[in-house]
Amino acid sequence: MEEAILRTLKADTDFMEQVVRWETIPAREGRYVDFPPDIDPRLREVLSRRGITRLYSHQGRTYDQVRRGCNVVVVTPTASGKTLSYNLPVLQGLLENPESRGLYLFPTKALSQDQQSALNEIVLAGEVGIKISTYDGDTPSSVRVSARDEGRIIISNPDMLHSGVLPNHPKWIRFFSSLSYVVIDEVHTYRGVFGSHMTNVIRRLKRIARFYGSDPVFICCSATIGNPGELAERILEEETVLIDENGAPAGEKQLILYNPPYVDKVQGIRRGTVNESQRLALKFIRGGVKTIVFARSRLRVELIADYINKALANHYLQGEIPRVEAYRGGYLPSERREIEKGLRDGSIMGVVSTNALELGIDIGGLDASIMAGFPGSIASSWQQAGRAGRSAALSVALMIASSGPIDQYIMAHPEYFLSRPPESAHLDPDNLYILMDHMKCAVFELPFSDGDDFGGPVEDLLAELQSEGVVRHTGGKWYWADRSYPSEEISLRSATADNIVIVDTTKGAHRVIGEMDRPSAKELIFDNAIYMHRGNQYVVKNLDIENRRCYVEASRVNYYTDAVVKTDIKILQEDSRQEREGAVLILGDILVRSQVAKFKKLRFHSHENVGYGEIHLPEEQMHTRGAIIAFSPDTPAGLAFSGIPREAREQVIARIGTLMKNVAPVFLLCDRNDLGVAERLKDPHLMMPSLFLFDRYPGGTGLAEALGQHLPGILDAAEEVVRRCGCQEGCPSCIGPVESDEAELPEHMNRKTIIRDFLTAWRSSG
Repeated sequence: MEEAILRTLKADTDFMEQVVRWETIPAREGRYVDFPPDIDPRLREVLSRRGITRLYSHQGRTYDQVRRGCNVVVVTPTASGKTLSYNLPVLQGLLENPESRGLYLFPTKALSQDQQSALNEIVLAGEVGIKISTYDGDTPSSVRVSARDEGRIIISNPDMLHSGVLPNHPKWIRFFSSLSYVVIDEVHTYRGVFGSHMTNVIRRLKRIARFYGSDPVFICCSATIGNPGELAERILEEETVLIDENGAPAGEKQLILYNPPYVDKVQGIRRGTVNESQRLALKFIRGGVKTIVFARSRLRVELIADYINKALANHYLQGEIPRVEAYRGGYLPSERREIEKGLRDGSIMGVVSTNALELGIDIGGLDASIMAGFPGSIASSWQQAGRAGRSAALSVALMIASSGPIDQYIMAHPEYFLSRPPESAHLDPDNLYILMDHMKCAVFELPFSDGDDFGGPVEDLLAELQSEGVVRHTGGKWYWADRSYPSEEISLRSATADNIVIVDTTKGAHRVIGEMDRPSAKELIFDNAIYMHRGNQYVVKNLDIENRRCYVEASRVNYYTDAVVKTDIKILQEDSRQEREGAVLILGDILVRSQVAKFKKLRFHSHENVGYGEIHLPEEQMHTRGAIIAFSPDTPAGLAFSGIPREAREQVIARIGTLMKNVAPVFLLCDRNDLGVAERLKDPHLMMPSLFLFDRYPGGTGLAEALGQHLPGILDAAEEVVRRCGCQEGCPSCIGPVESDEAELPEHMNRKTIIRDFLTAWRSSG
């Protein structure tokens, strides 16, 4: 089927005119090893019944290393059997020792539920007496006691481990006393601030395990990133064996980079990814090819799925209509499970998803993956492309570019995308803000003795906590001395806002149909907004933020809504102001405000604006920490900036911001998304050109302070990146590509050259 559709596409001259690269990734033979001789006959039998009579080479090597007591990190593509890599040694170990326990940690609840289903298939089919329990925020109280006391494998997530399990370890004595294995799946998601928190949670876990006399083996699994072995060792703080030789077979993959045709060539506007992905997905679905479409927002997911289903309904006036579903955050758990099951059993032919399905949820075999826009990173692109493809079958991965600058740069330079290695992940567990938070949790859980460490010496930190009155030192030990429950006050992720529950009140009903985090709710389900949910359309009657409820009614209109969001930054307090590296560096508190003041009504399919509406909601505020680099006229930076032609200054300061965001994470050991950047050609408070770099977490996590310390290295690296990059006018790796709405500079001016000369003049004088 795929071959026929690909032949049709190649014969379509209109389609081929927009293809900038068609790459064939050849099939790969599998590499196999026999089952280990010591494997339990019950496991061998159940695997044989599932058609598994030998292991992939990476599964066999993982089994051997874990059985030797080594920590491992397994790095292989999607659908390569990573799950069996850790399930096999863990189940074998638990069968050999009836007292042994295992802990599985997944970054999302959906992955936890998926893993329980996979394990139950093995355990129940083989009549293996191992109790498997999921323990998360959705687990009923009545089930929690049996999970703690009888669970041999506990499936959870870092958030629940942090706030629900570790602080209550006396209830888990039996479990921690026999903890033999810890599985950390999707370890590549633990980067930046989230990863720094995760390392500290693992420090606390190992400390409690040691207290109860256990020393578990860690098994990590990761998608392909630039530094998986280094990342795993940073999280575990122990030597880890990297297993990245993939033994799973793979069919041939056709990778197509497609740039939609122009709608308005003068303004650089191309046909939108929503309509193009719907049109191309229909070709595959109508041809009987199981297809996944990845979109970059919840709204686009709903639009694309709705367009596909309506087109299919018109096409299949008689006979069975192929089932296509949307999949995104905010659906009820039962809805997500239903969709996942439909993908596995083949009753669903297509799915349109956010990056929620980029992670390793088992959704069966798919044959085509369509990316409606560049996903934002090279690593994510290959993850999404890898969602299509079964062991020996031909598969297709199609990236449809948006009009955005990075998408268009990739289309103009496809070799950049094809040759660029996946991004590396960085974290800093000794970030003082994060470390002190977890020190409070750790001393609450178990007293520290003099000389104990927690990733390093901690007596100075404990003394600081004692001065705050939350810890006391007596008899050579440090004890928690406060009434508070510290883990409740610490979020591992960014601000975990209260969720808004969406209630359908059509015809007097009162039915919960979904949920949404508060900041997103202000932008998507304001009063009179059109809310789309699995092909159904609702109008929002009332968004009650105070009571965390949104009331909607069924609706049929010919438009959808999109909020217009304005963001503003205000300096609240300057803590320090000094001349550093030829500029004025200001550290202080800033307020980041976002306000949704009105919304657009956009007609379905044509996406033309048919009207506006007002939104009356309080602004979303985040009080955080910022480092401001101000180009004062009397500093080398200010003098160098004044030498830039006036018509280029706004673009230069914006590009310096892009450059800093690309470079700074390497020095700050954070993720790009942890750092906010804003540029002001003339800031109203400072009255001079200014570059704001701020922490995207409420209250800050020390990134602004660290930026001040690392400013010389960051600026040197920024200058080197611009000088060494081989592009002509800018690319995603340096100052960012040329944007379609940017003012044209005179022909003799080159953006990249101006920025390079500015940095050189600034640094040589500073």
